[in-house]
Formats: sequence, structure tokens, C-alpha cells
Amino acid sequence: MSETIRKPAVLVTGANGEMGHGLIDQLAAQGRSTIIALDVRPVDDAIKQKCSAVIVGDILEQRLLERMQSEYEIHMVFHLAALLSTRAEFMPEAAHKVNVEGTMNLLKLAIEQSRWHGAPVKFLFPSSIAVYGLPDTATKKSAGKVKETEWNAPRTMYGVNKLYCEHLGRYYSHHYRQLAADTLKGGVDFRSIRFPGLISVVTVPSGGTSDFAPEMLHAAAQGQAYSCFVREDVRIPFMAMPDAIEALLRLEAAPREMLTQPVYNITSFNPSAGEIRDLVVREFKNAAITFSPDDRRQAIVDSWPEDVDDTSARKDWGFRPSYDLQRAFGEYLIPGIKRRYHS
Repeated sequence: MSETIRKPAVLVTGANGEMGHGLIDQLAAQGRSTIIALDVRPVDDAIKQKCSAVIVGDILEQRLLERMQSEYEIHMVFHLAALLSTRAEFMPEAAHKVNVEGTMNLLKLAIEQSRWHGAPVKFLFPSSIAVYGLPDTATKKSAGKVKETEWNAPRTMYGVNKLYCEHLGRYYSHHYRQLAADTLKGGVDFRSIRFPGLISVVTVPSGGTSDFAPEMLHAAAQGQAYSCFVREDVRIPFMAMPDAIEALLRLEAAPREMLTQPVYNITSFNPSAGEIRDLVVREFKNAAITFSPDDRRQAIVDSWPEDVDDTSARKDWGFRPSYDLQRAFGEYLIPGIKRRYHS
């Protein structure tokens, strides 16, 4: 076993996804030389070369987790692996296994790692606006900026999974085996962000119900027609992927005593689907974007807030998005999409 493996390591699950790419880039740039990437698919070469170890496997595989437990000294987990919202509705039982049982497996691994090396394991968990469930569009319009404790009645399996995993994280951090004689307190330092819809130029959208925004961009850049599955007037919060990565790293770096809650809202901008279409068409003149709402997917998006209150994140750990709507499109999304498809 190499000495590199025995250095304090950062585990990134779901490493091959949209967020995994950007996170590993930033972790490597920070000089965190011992990065362990885990994904069910082979990891891209560009990411692989920035990692000390790359594991192709499933977070539900007990033998894999046992091997990781014995081979690595993990001090931090970024648990990004998940079955996303649209796919989860077609396979709710599979989604529960991946999203809940997989998360519990990783929390258990974190507890055991903490017992082994004697320090708390930071556990960073991306949650989602899917945890919210507003009953109708009138309530959505009147709710304003929704706080973390409001309207937590999700109507999707993905939202249910994410909300339950937030509670699991709280339990493992503060109440794990609270009646046992050998209670371990502080073994897991769980920190979670409820992300809005994320828009990235690095990877293609992969099944999120908020993906209508990036799907418009990717289709327009390739000269493909796109039929949007929500109404023009629908409005939910969004964020450019670099701000999402920065937020995760900023929350991870925050002193524990500054954090007043385990789960935080963050957001950057909340345009309507029609406003996003207008921005895309302004840059891609021949873009053919139409609206053909799918009633069932529309109903899910209608249950999510138009905006969220991220006061606590701004106060506790200094969250500040770099990209508002105009800068996100003008400086990040449009140039990046053009390079991707026309370089």
C-alpha cells in the first residue's frame, strides 16, 4: 500500500457528474493531493489525472466500502452521487436505494473513519430545492423567498430522499447511537446545501427536472430544436456551476462554531423559462425553442419555490454568488457553450 494512500484523503462520490468535475478541478488546484474519486462509470481522463485514486463502483456495494474502509484514511467526504429527479420518478425504489441507502453507507463509513483516525469527518451533502413542496401555483406566487424550515413536503421521490438524508446527516452528527454505552459524538461533521437548478457548460444535463434551462443552451448551440417541458412563465431559482462549487468549498472551510444550522439555502437568480429562452435566442439567432409543457413534470416544478431565502448562508459562512443572471450568461454560459461546440 502506497504512502500516498495513508495521507488524509478527500473522497468525492459521483465524481464523473457535472458537479464532480468542477469540484475535483478546484480541490486539485488547492493542492489537496490525495483525492479519491468514486463513480459507477469510468472517470474521465481529465479528472483521473488529478486524483490519487479512482474507483469504479457502486456506493451500495458493501465489499467496495469495506475495502475503502481498510485502504484509505478519509477525513472529508463530498457525497455527490445520486439518482436525479426525473429518473427517480420512473424508478422510485431504485432511487431510494441509491439516494438513501447509499448516503447511509457513506455516513457509516465516515463514522468508522472517525473512530479509526480520531478526528471528525466532514461530510458535505448537496441537497436540492426538490425538498420543498408548495401545494399550488397561487401559494408559490405568494410564498416569496422560502426559508429552510418552510414547505418541507416534497412531492417527488428525489425530494423525499434528499430531505430524509438531511435528517440522517443531522442524526449522525448529533445523536448517533445516543443510548449506547460507547456513544461517539462529533464523529461526523455534516454540512448540506440546498442547491437551486444548476447550469453548467462542462457536461451535458443528465436528468434533473430543472434541466430545461441548460437543455435550451446545449440544444441551441448545436443547432437543434428544443421543446421546453415547462410553461414560459414558470420561475425557479438557478445558479451557475462555478458558484455552486465555490459554495461547497466555502461551507467546507467555515469554522464549525460559525454554523448555526446543518442545512443552508443558496441562490443566485430566478428567471422565468421565457426569460431564459430570450437570453438564449439573443445569442443563437436561429435557435428554435418552443414550449410544450408536460403536465406531470410541470406540476413538479410548480411545487418548487420561485425563490429561496439564503440569509443564513450569507451570514454564517459568507456566501456571495459571483454570477448574477447577466454575468452568468454573458461571461460563463454563452462563451463556454460556444467553445464547447464551435472550437
